[in-house]
Amino acid sequence: MLIGSKWQTLILRDLLANGVMRFKELQRSVGGISQKVLTSNLRTMEGHGIIHREVFAEVPPRVEYSLTPLGKSLQPIVEALRIWGEGYKESLREG
Repeated sequence: MLIGSKWQTLILRDLLANGVMRFKELQRSVGGISQKVLTSNLRTMEGHGIIHREVFAEVPPRVEYSLTPLGKSLQPIVEALRIWGEGYKESLREG
């Protein structure tokens, strides 16, 4: 399974919306995720070819995360889920 947790879905959402992000930016953006869990999920997604991790030879080291073409290809699916979720919330209000 390529996307197997709520954290991975949120990471994907934020990278689709923002493009390139650094670790702390992702951690703040996702919200409520520990450093350990974020690192684990990023490594898993990188291993599946969804995320690209780029390390810059600077002091202090800078690491940026972005989506690969495979990761970007998930955009229509994430958008469909967002639209469905908005419709579902609206039906609850009317219900």
